Amino acid sequence: MHKRTHPIATDDSVATIHLTSYHYGSPGSGKKVYLQASLHADEVPAMLVAHFLRQELERLYAEGRVKGEVILVPAANPLGLSQVIHGAPFGRYDLSTGVNFNRAYRHVAEDLKEALDGRLGEDAAANVALIREHARRLVDEWEVKDAADTLKKTLLGMAIDADIMLDLHCDNEAVLHMYCGTPLADQVQPLASLMGARALLLATESGGEPFDEACGKVWWDLAEHFPQAAIPPACVAVTVELRGEMDVRYDYARQDAEALLQYLGHCGVLDIPLRALPEPGCAPTPLDAVEPLEAPHAGVLVFRKALGERVEAGEPIADVVNPVSGQVTSVSATRPGLLFASTAHRHLLRGMHICKVAGMESFRSGNLLSS
Repeated sequence: MHKRTHPIATDDSVATIHLTSYHYGSPGSGKKVYLQASLHADEVPAMLVAHFLRQELERLYAEGRVKGEVILVPAANPLGLSQVIHGAPFGRYDLSTGVNFNRAYRHVAEDLKEALDGRLGEDAAANVALIREHARRLVDEWEVKDAADTLKKTLLGMAIDADIMLDLHCDNEAVLHMYCGTPLADQVQPLASLMGARALLLATESGGEPFDEACGKVWWDLAEHFPQAAIPPACVAVTVELRGEMDVRYDYARQDAEALLQYLGHCGVLDIPLRALPEPGCAPTPLDAVEPLEAPHAGVLVFRKALGERVEAGEPIADVVNPVSGQVTSVSATRPGLLFASTAHRHLLRGMHICKVAGMESFRSGNLLSS
């Protein structure tokens, strides 16, 4: 195991910020795995999971049981961790630009289409190696303009050539759920089962260029562009939402870390005793079937349904109660589905987010992620 320190903000006369990564195993000895925690720095549960992952990975590495390469970034956003407004952590957006830390990653597929024209054939392994070689070069050539871009380039540089990329987040309030590319559904289903995910949300493009798609989407974009070439979805890139922001508990963190290690064991990266895969807690559903609900007017938010419950179309999920006018409005989904995420705020202004319901039938388009 070795520890690496990456300079992120090092200008003279201002705060100096570094990123830390831990590296286990040997590059090229097997599959490469990249795990990062809390890219949105105020989404804390993932950092506690990373704490337990690090303990186990160090033990397994010392015992010679890491059969590939594993990179762990236990606190992926030191910039966001340093941002505090009136005593409250604020790690979702870069305060200097207003840009979400999980948006605007460089998508290298367009440049690869030009660089690899006429160079890909029927040998899938050779194609994967060549694509990764050029992808690493393109990320290395990314000209950054500020500390946030430097952070993004550093993270993507470690992950762009991974076989497995697990990006650990959480929602405001939620049951455990996941996002991944539609072509990856079968490969991600074992992870969803091990972690007890209640929703596995699929899209070929969700919008905004998030980190997982910067790693995974390149493969199906290239496969579509070069139909004559053998190009598999060679990076299993997953965003894992570890319940809600306040679910920072030792039992959850140990349980989640164990599930992640089991998945890596099933993938042949770790030599550990394997347990049978549990029955899936959900079937994959399209991200464009998720219905976000908003407050129709200002007022107190009162939920009538609990997270993890299934709701029918038109069934009241919550009420918005205006204590001044006395107006009470029930909020319902227009389609049946699973109530899987909600706001933690209990007084809302008109148009503010209330919750999300995962349905089965696609109906949305455009940017499918919340801001």
